[in-house]
Amino acid sequence: MLDIKFVRENPDIVKENIRKKFQNAKLPLVDEAIALDAQRRQAIADGEALKAERNKLSKANGPLFGKLKKCTDEAEKAAIQAQIDANNAAVKADADRMGTLEAQKEQAEAALNKIMLVIPQIIDESVPIGPDDSCNVEVERFGDPKTPDFEVPYHTDIMERFDGIDLDAAGRVSGSGFYYLLGDIARLHEAVLAYARDFMIDKGFTYCIPPFMIHGNVVEGVMSQTDMDAMMYKIEGEDLYLIGTSEHSMIGKFIDTILEEQSLPRTLTSYSPCFRKEKGAHGIEERGVYRIHQFEKQEMIVVCKPEESKEWFDKLWQNTVDLFRSLDIPVRTLECCSGDLADLKVKSIDVEAWSPRQKKYFEVGSCSNLGDAQARRLKIRVKGEDGNKYFAHTLNNTVVAPPRMLIAFLENNLQADGSVKIPEALRPYMGGMEAITEKKSK
Repeated sequence: MLDIKFVRENPDIVKENIRKKFQNAKLPLVDEAIALDAQRRQAIADGEALKAERNKLSKANGPLFGKLKKCTDEAEKAAIQAQIDANNAAVKADADRMGTLEAQKEQAEAALNKIMLVIPQIIDESVPIGPDDSCNVEVERFGDPKTPDFEVPYHTDIMERFDGIDLDAAGRVSGSGFYYLLGDIARLHEAVLAYARDFMIDKGFTYCIPPFMIHGNVVEGVMSQTDMDAMMYKIEGEDLYLIGTSEHSMIGKFIDTILEEQSLPRTLTSYSPCFRKEKGAHGIEERGVYRIHQFEKQEMIVVCKPEESKEWFDKLWQNTVDLFRSLDIPVRTLECCSGDLADLKVKSIDVEAWSPRQKKYFEVGSCSNLGDAQARRLKIRVKGEDGNKYFAHTLNNTVVAPPRMLIAFLENNLQADGSVKIPEALRPYMGGMEAITEKKSK
């Protein structure tokens, strides 16, 4: 969410940013916002002028009451009383006018806020320009992507070898987009989350288990309206939404707070289930457990000073790269182009894992710098050493999100004999197990 003062003083910059995001339909909103802001400011100014005049008239009656009390001439008393009555009438008229102006101000503010929520954040100058994710730019590769000389089955087929998944039962119980994980696969799922938790704690992040439901004003504060409608499940009859990522409740933790500058940065890593309205599968590779309504995730967020957010952005995506490489999974980073950025994002990098089956990379995490967009919406301010207050910057990044991550793990650690190797770093979380082996037919 932009500062209206910035929009008012830099309309051309705001419009050019909208064009860079290929959202030309939003261009008229800039002028509408400026016009509404002018109405709001005029109503405030007129209200202050009326308030001053009202105070002046009220003060003027004081001496008149004194004169009236002492006056003995009936004609003069009538004249004084007439002046008092005229002042009182003017005060009442001003009060009525102030009520009208206050209503005008509130209407303009409500309309302005609605527009400001959909005008996109100013993107970083380093962001590549393009209309959609096809224009995202590869930055760097980590690890050697290999394709084995044996066939790599579809991920659910690998899981079924170990009696590790039941999609049919989940379909009967909950519908499509859900799953049962079983046995060693379920254990692997939890092991990855536990390892990711400890991995981030070792990086100096504070572990957090947040609320899994949040109020609507928090949702509005952390994401765009478009994303909200497409993603969030609302609890019927309640002002509560199931979180789509723990970032939402973790950033929400700081709503309406003033943080002491010396307490920054705040670095948190959290576990949560996540719930999303995914719009069906898009081809075979997005079936199974790739695109689902419920999953679990380890997340990381940072609340920091504005001048530190670029440095933290690089630290966050590197954490994800390091974790995947510790599990023998080749990855690459992909710079998101302007048209692929959500409206609140300043800059974003996706981390993609290598798929030996598909012989290409696919997304397993996303790191975003949101500048002061979330902080401005949620009123997260910082008190500097000089006593001045300013909005914090917020960042978020996926540590790991199984079961999607399990797809990359199983494919990259699959052996020719059908077993799945457990990397050394994960073995303590798997009871010392070095490999998952196929279950013998009964």
